Amino acid sequence: MADAPPVTQHPATDAVRHHDPEYRGFASDNYAGAHPEVLAALAVANGGHQIAYGEDDYTAHLQEVVRRHLGPRAEAFPVFNGTGANVVALQAVTERWGAVVCAKSAHINVDECGAPERVGGLKLLTVPTPDGKLTPELLDSEAWGFDDEHRAQPQVVSIAQTTELGTCYTPEEIRALSDRAHEHGMAVHLDGARLANAAATLDLPLSAFTTDAGVDILSFGGTKNGLVFGECVVVLDPERVRAMKHLRKLSMQLASKMRFVSVQFEALLAGDLWLRSARHANAMATRLAEAVRGIEGVTVVRPVQANQVFAVLPREVTERLQKRYRFYVWDEATGEVRWMCCFDTTEADVDAFAAAVAEEMATR
Repeated sequence: MADAPPVTQHPATDAVRHHDPEYRGFASDNYAGAHPEVLAALAVANGGHQIAYGEDDYTAHLQEVVRRHLGPRAEAFPVFNGTGANVVALQAVTERWGAVVCAKSAHINVDECGAPERVGGLKLLTVPTPDGKLTPELLDSEAWGFDDEHRAQPQVVSIAQTTELGTCYTPEEIRALSDRAHEHGMAVHLDGARLANAAATLDLPLSAFTTDAGVDILSFGGTKNGLVFGECVVVLDPERVRAMKHLRKLSMQLASKMRFVSVQFEALLAGDLWLRSARHANAMATRLAEAVRGIEGVTVVRPVQANQVFAVLPREVTERLQKRYRFYVWDEATGEVRWMCCFDTTEADVDAFAAAVAEEMATR
């Protein structure tokens, strides 16, 4: 057999930087780059050949890491993105005639382009909430008609931790909701895009408000907390979940080179990177809220319980400020905006942004 051809030496990369690495915005924690420790993990997993489609050593080891946080029955299924994680997870706990009860403000309802309905074939039964959180009583408003062949059958309740409105459920609140759902024969799904931020706020281990609180299946977020790409569907109660590996493939969420998703989660969860990053992002949001509260004409309108700040300010000020910093208007009718902090947001970033808010308010 002929020897393999010699490896040609190339420059480190031919790619050119097309952005200012010093720029910071407050639009989304998806805007941040990758954490350096995550990038280092990708290099560790590179080189040589590993079996594709999840049969690699890194995905196998990820199971051990996840079980340390979420219990001995937990099983992780890495996927590409958050919408994919939610759709796959919800399909895993429903039948073709199933429906999902969720808050009207839930990400699966307002920010996933109809993917649960279009791709998952699921009916969403939405409930208005003042703070983004469901309660057993709110669940009961849609958990009915179980024998009615004309009604989509409520089979799962989906909650987010933290919610889209930046609020955190306590373990007791999730337990009460899970107990009521299970009484109805329903499963419990938790959208954990910002799961680490909730743990940092509650100062509790991840299992305290997931596995131990009765959650059956979890969408575990990584991208918002420093990963390059990738999320995980984590099955917490295997008795309620069927055919996850088939659903993942059917839903186009099976990565061929899965080791590069799994090793990022290992970097995040094997030590305390997940918690360090989330605590920092939360602290920056608290700092920002405190800074703008002293500016006349700016009102922080929701409690700051994670890395989100919601505020109302004059529309013309918002428009001028958006030319300097990127962020989103949350409610056009009221002028409410949302400011997000990330693992790489610095105190100087926060102080400069708060100063910009003060400058624009002063020139109204």
